[in-house]
Amino acid sequence: AFIRLITVILDVMFVWRTRRTMSIFQMVRIVLKILVATIWMITLPIYYAKSRKNSVCSADQSWSQFGSRCLPQYMTAVAVYVMANSIEMALFFVPAVRSYMEMSDSRLCSIFSWWAQPRLYVGRGMQECHICLLKYSLFWILLLSCKLLFSYHFEVKPLVESTKQIMQISVSTYEWHELFPGVKNNVGAVLAVWTPITIVYFMDTQIWYSIFCAIFGGVYGIFRHLGEIRTMGMVRSRFLSLPAAFNARLIPPSSKKEKKRNIRSLLEEKFFRVMEVEKDGYIKFIAVWNQIVNSIREEDLISNRENDLMTMPISSDLGSGNIHWPLFLLTTKFSTALNMARDFDGEYWQLDKKVKKDRYLYSAVKECYNLLINFLDLLVVGDLEKRIISAIITEVKNTTNSSTFLSNFRMSELPVLHDKLIQLVEIFLENKHSQYEKLVKLLQDIFEIVTRDMMIYGQRITDLINCSKSLEEGDSCLLSLYEPPLFASKVPKPALNFPLPNSGSVKEQARRLFLLLTVKETAMDIPVNLEARRRISFFATSIFMDMPCAPKIRNMLSFSVMTPYYAEEVNFSEEELHSSQDGASILSYMQKIYPDEWKNFLERMGYKASDCLHDDHFSDQTNEEVRKWASFRGQTLSRTVRGMMYYQKAIKLQAFLDMAKDKDIREGYKTIESEYDRKRSIHSLSAQLDALADMKFTYVISCQMYGSQKASGDPRARDILDLLMSYPSLRVAYIEEKEEIGKDKPQKVYSSVLVKAINNLDQEIYRIKLPGPPIIGEGKPENQNQGIIFTRGDALQTIDMNQDNYMEEAFKMRNVLQEFHRHQQGRHPTILGLGEHIFTGSVSSLAWFMSYQESSFVTIGQRFLANPLRVRFHYGHPDIFDRVFHVTRGGISKASKTINLSEDVFAGFNTTLRCGYVTYHEYMKVGKGRDVGLNQISKFEAKVANGNSEQTLSRDIFRLGRHFDFFRMLSCYFTTVGFYFSSLMSVLGVYIFLYGQLYLVLSGLEKAFINGAQTKNMKSLETALASQSFIQLGLLTGLPMMMEIALEKGSRTALTDFILMQVQLASVFFTFSLGTKSHYFGRTILHGGAKYRTTGRKFVVFHASFTENYRLYSRSHFVKGFELLFLLVVYNIYSRSYERSMAYILVTCSIWFMTITWLFAPFLFNPSGFAWSKIVEDWMDWTKWMNNQGGIGIQQDKSWQSWWNDEQCHLQHSLLSSRILEIILSLRFFIYQYGLVYHLDITQDNKNIVVYVLSWVVISGIFLLVKVKRNL
Repeated sequence: AFIRLITVILDVMFVWRTRRTMSIFQMVRIVLKILVATIWMITLPIYYAKSRKNSVCSADQSWSQFGSRCLPQYMTAVAVYVMANSIEMALFFVPAVRSYMEMSDSRLCSIFSWWAQPRLYVGRGMQECHICLLKYSLFWILLLSCKLLFSYHFEVKPLVESTKQIMQISVSTYEWHELFPGVKNNVGAVLAVWTPITIVYFMDTQIWYSIFCAIFGGVYGIFRHLGEIRTMGMVRSRFLSLPAAFNARLIPPSSKKEKKRNIRSLLEEKFFRVMEVEKDGYIKFIAVWNQIVNSIREEDLISNRENDLMTMPISSDLGSGNIHWPLFLLTTKFSTALNMARDFDGEYWQLDKKVKKDRYLYSAVKECYNLLINFLDLLVVGDLEKRIISAIITEVKNTTNSSTFLSNFRMSELPVLHDKLIQLVEIFLENKHSQYEKLVKLLQDIFEIVTRDMMIYGQRITDLINCSKSLEEGDSCLLSLYEPPLFASKVPKPALNFPLPNSGSVKEQARRLFLLLTVKETAMDIPVNLEARRRISFFATSIFMDMPCAPKIRNMLSFSVMTPYYAEEVNFSEEELHSSQDGASILSYMQKIYPDEWKNFLERMGYKASDCLHDDHFSDQTNEEVRKWASFRGQTLSRTVRGMMYYQKAIKLQAFLDMAKDKDIREGYKTIESEYDRKRSIHSLSAQLDALADMKFTYVISCQMYGSQKASGDPRARDILDLLMSYPSLRVAYIEEKEEIGKDKPQKVYSSVLVKAINNLDQEIYRIKLPGPPIIGEGKPENQNQGIIFTRGDALQTIDMNQDNYMEEAFKMRNVLQEFHRHQQGRHPTILGLGEHIFTGSVSSLAWFMSYQESSFVTIGQRFLANPLRVRFHYGHPDIFDRVFHVTRGGISKASKTINLSEDVFAGFNTTLRCGYVTYHEYMKVGKGRDVGLNQISKFEAKVANGNSEQTLSRDIFRLGRHFDFFRMLSCYFTTVGFYFSSLMSVLGVYIFLYGQLYLVLSGLEKAFINGAQTKNMKSLETALASQSFIQLGLLTGLPMMMEIALEKGSRTALTDFILMQVQLASVFFTFSLGTKSHYFGRTILHGGAKYRTTGRKFVVFHASFTENYRLYSRSHFVKGFELLFLLVVYNIYSRSYERSMAYILVTCSIWFMTITWLFAPFLFNPSGFAWSKIVEDWMDWTKWMNNQGGIGIQQDKSWQSWWNDEQCHLQHSLLSSRILEIILSLRFFIYQYGLVYHLDITQDNKNIVVYVLSWVVISGIFLLVKVKRNL
């Protein structure tokens, strides 16, 4: 009853400001709820007290006497109270009934809903099905059971005995002037001991959630087949089954086999066996695979050689099962077969069985043999030479069919033949007439090796030469000399057709045969680039995961992609790339961290790495390509646009595969893109593909400043125009501001304009006049709101400016869009969540830490939020919205100033409150960039913390908490604002522990307890500190992170990465981030004033000055760090609970670590942070900054005074209650003075209050002297 009364009072407090807009029925409801809760609060204690005083209510009474005298007094009241509340409990177990009552308009349901909750248009019918309810309820029951058992045995129970001893001790002498000497049971000491335990008791539920999330999220990921293919070795072993899985997942089913589809797909999902694939399935897989490999090559992730090794040729004999696998699977296979045959001792059928046991080995041998025969057939045109080659081939076939090959051929000469064949193929590759004589000699040598050294019965072939002329009337042969030599004849026609036809297919076959004969690398070594490996392995994994069947492009849902852009980098400029500090520029830094990609770029541009040590070797066109190469590795708009436009390429290829016949596919998709064929034979098909792609996909960049950038000549405007010209389907929406002459005076007119590129200029498509300035709230959501009107289609994907996409992922888009057709409990999804890959992890150690931390949230965290917890929202990531649902229900971006700082998560709140259904799908990933420098990361963490504090104060989170059931409410709390509140509580717990211990030490209570009760070690306090350090050191996010790494990369990699992260000071980074989160979250909760903080999203390779670090971390870290340091030192000086200082350090080691981290982390992670020259420069700059006077127009980085005014401006708009609380919290510093004064030798153990008063006299005198001296 007491808790219910508190709940009602809190409800009144939350809606107090809306009292003037309430209807009379709402006010009556609130008054009645307060009245009823108050009555129960008074009634139940009164009846309970009566039942305790009524001694006749005992066990020796008969049941009739008990019922007549005791039951009506207390038990009846309890029964009535329980019955009134049991209705809500019953509805919890029947969510369908509760949902019906909330959505119904009947009078009875309306009365019940009126009493239970306010009548709103949102928040009704949000209940989940029975299965979902059971899953997340069982999860929280298990979690809370473990938490309560652990807290009782290790936190509460051990402290009870110590508390009893403290309360029994009588303290008569204090080491200071005790203000409340008459207080019994040492209440102050009990509070000092129990308060940190109480904070940890409520805070450590977040720790238990992290543990359970890691365990259950990892198990759930295993069932979804995550990490089944983690390495290129696994790709090689499963590549045979990729065409079948691809055909089942990414190829639309034909109408003839629609009914058989379900059973077959089920077998594929369960067993992943290599199945027989139709001919068109192989052809389409090869076409898509080659497009993916070419895309990776265009991004310079692989070299030309690796591109050749990974490409699959489309041959005309696919229908017969002759699949030409990528060469990286067949490398070393031919040499292995060569060595196997050379050293084999046994029958041929045994060798044949051994070779066929390895599918790739057999394919390599067979393909080499067929390619060699094809080249000889194309090369040799002389009659005698053709008969000789035909005879050798016939001999090989006959001996293999009769299993007598090993008895007719000597395998010891295979290495010699192998070397000669390599030389032969090299001549084919050069294909020059000057090599003709060399070719003839080489063929003669090969003939001699085969007929004389290898063939036991090679005399038959020699006889064929000697008997080339025969009599017409007889069968005998006449011996004669054959002139000219074999393969050298030129009369009447040459025996050899050399040079070979200069066609692309011949060159490709020659190159493939050469690679088959020469490549020695294993499949695990190709490709070398780690990002290329990750992308290929994830694509292979994803097509085995559960996803909807792909529709034909004509039937897929149309969608739009929208990217908000303000004034970030479109491309890196020449000046930015080459500007250096301490000899390091952005370009040189990129060349160091991406050396293989730079080498591949030079190869693509036709340069050698040794010839291009400086940019002076490059032409202007190459310099522009260098700009693009660098920009595609930063967090730029051009990288995002390139990635998103892969959707159009993928749609066109998929549409081509849907419409084209096998013959067209064999000719190649590239022919459609060629200008010649576009204008001639396949013009109609090309036009259809373009029209279909434009109809199904739209990409709009909302550049609100593009108009002003054009007017001012900003280079970014030119870069945006270049993007429009590079991608004709791209559209740019911007806000145009004009001054027009009205009736009386000029007035500003605002318009939303959509443009495209035509003839190297931007051309206006649509113009929509706006009623006024559109940017009146937060900038980013307002920018999205003005651009969303130009989007089309059924779905809308929101993409941030620092994201990327990949060709292989774009092929899965039509499958993802089919998720909108799936439904659960009659509800279709309204937001489709997608996975992310953080691509900035290689830039720096901090970026690596941040990428792993973010990856754990966007994978295992969101996976568990979506199912089973059912509380996944939208987090500013590449989610896909049901466009019609959201446009008709408030849009995707709330833009109210300050409160909607984190506008993305409010879109998820809005969807859930309107009965939306949010899902998460990991078979498709989109790239995401994160901040890479400490200052950038801190600004981002501050922005997110501010946003979470505003969410805490918002009505959206209040409505969610009120309308969710208890367990779903817990899920919502601990996965949104609860994480930041727990972080704040962990820091407050440290302060309360140290101030409590300081009180015990300075007051003399600790000495009395040690002497009186020998309570030296309080295990509960140590447990509390251990729990606090769990959050402090980043282990809260570390457990899910390690589980996800183990799931995707293996346990060994996870352990190795964890150790390496600790060596690179990951715990220092996470502890420092804890200070950022707690400071900005707490300050915004107390005073408000959240604001957007720009981070820049650039490569940070330069030194940050001390002035900049001081401005960023002075209030959040440095001041608090010095305070903790002072507390620890004072406690260490006066504490007697631990005999040795080392024992004290072990007990408080996490606090020492946090203190040192908050003071020195900005310098540890600052490039050249401890270089003496930089220290001198920073000192001079800081001194100048401190001495400069502030004022109007003076920026923070120019004057300390301007920074201070801006740092304290939140107090000007804060509430009176917040200011009073701020003053009360600041009074804690007087505890130092009050306690230390009585421990000075000058007091001579005098505990009178006069001593404290005299200390203030001394302090005031010192201040006056300093003031007078400064005035003089």
